[in-house]
Amino acid sequence: MKPFMDKDFLLSNETAKTLYHDYAAKMPIIDYHCHINPQEIAEDRSFDTITQVWLGGDHYKWRQMRSNGIDEKYVTGDSTDFEKFEKWAQTLQKAIGNPLYHWSHLELQKYFDYHKPLKADNAKEVFDLCNEKLHDKDMSVRNIIKKSNVEVICTTDDPIDSLEWHKKIAEDSSFDVKVFPAWRPDKAMNIEKPDYLDYLAKLENVSGVKISNFESLKEALKVRLAFFNSMGCKVSDHALNYVMYKPATEAEIEEIFAKRLAGGSLTELEELQFKTAFMVFVGKEYNKLGWVMQLHYGTKRDNNVFRFNQLGPDTGFDCINTESSSAEMANFLNALNSTDELPKTIIYSLNPTDNAAIGTVIGCFQDSTCVGKVQQGSAWWFNDHKVGMTEQMTSLANLGLLANFNGMLTDSRSFLSYTRHEYFRRILCDLIGTWVENGEYPNDIEFLGQMVQDISYYNTKRYFGF
Repeated sequence: MKPFMDKDFLLSNETAKTLYHDYAAKMPIIDYHCHINPQEIAEDRSFDTITQVWLGGDHYKWRQMRSNGIDEKYVTGDSTDFEKFEKWAQTLQKAIGNPLYHWSHLELQKYFDYHKPLKADNAKEVFDLCNEKLHDKDMSVRNIIKKSNVEVICTTDDPIDSLEWHKKIAEDSSFDVKVFPAWRPDKAMNIEKPDYLDYLAKLENVSGVKISNFESLKEALKVRLAFFNSMGCKVSDHALNYVMYKPATEAEIEEIFAKRLAGGSLTELEELQFKTAFMVFVGKEYNKLGWVMQLHYGTKRDNNVFRFNQLGPDTGFDCINTESSSAEMANFLNALNSTDELPKTIIYSLNPTDNAAIGTVIGCFQDSTCVGKVQQGSAWWFNDHKVGMTEQMTSLANLGLLANFNGMLTDSRSFLSYTRHEYFRRILCDLIGTWVENGEYPNDIEFLGQMVQDISYYNTKRYFGF
């Protein structure tokens, strides 16, 4: 029997162990997509309790606590930090096979030097130990980032954001980790939302452009794109329910936009036509700026309306959407590519059955301007577990070039989540090591070592230009 989560955790053969310990483990982290708060970095926040770090905003954990029958009072309610932590410990003990079990224990080991399993009966011991360590100055946000070997962080930011905290971080010479904004224009695109016109008023205010038609909306967005670019932004991100490509003429788009400005409601087709025009426009702008476009789709959000009305979005009530189409994704990319305006693009689907479809679509749009210009993103959200990561990388290897893969990101709101990169790297090394041990690839350790270092770090650094 192997020891519980020891130094060779997830490494099932000698080649895997060599690749991880001698090559992958030491590589810096480029976290090119996450949801952490730049203000907390700028202010170098310290945490009072492990509950604040682990359960504050982590809807992954909230879902599992609800699945364990925990009352909402102990999930997002007004119970004490220890009560919430104790309920989480009770839940975690049952989470066999869940990535949260591994992530949580990797974090306990790395940041708190605690190597035993967290259970209900030792919750108080672990709570006190973690809190004591969190009070040390070397556990402030910036110090956590530094000890995690993080080189670059890209946050997630709306076009109307002031980016004031990014500016303060950039001007602070005492902190050498690069923290860049990432452009997330969902609110500017989601024309069907009840508060859309209110959002446009805010966009008018920050851009100085009166938005009276679709053309002026594009001008306002160009102003904000230029501002984000001046702040070091190199990447956009889009949250799409499903892949869509419903083209319309410029006149039709202007009619649709005018109808919405007048307070009218749109048909589903009109919504999709507008969003298609929006995405084609921003895609061309990203290409001009040399940015990377990230497309996240395959999500059905806010399914529990009762809880959504209580708690708002991103609180653990989303699921996989099966309405995806590789044909429409290909059509969208082709609309940009046909005028030589396709930017570097990373495609993620929450639906794991889309792996093969994405693998075939990306192969249609590769060229010599960039190695791996169009990428399949890492296993995302409900798929970032051992099986999901293995299946995503295996599918990518089967249909494309795994060696050119950009690797892992945290997609997290927690400053302790950098161990997800370790988790990914262990799984990567075990996958490659197993192929070697099975005689499916030569035992060329020097080449393989460079490959896992590329996937862990260098590919991302080159691709984004950090």
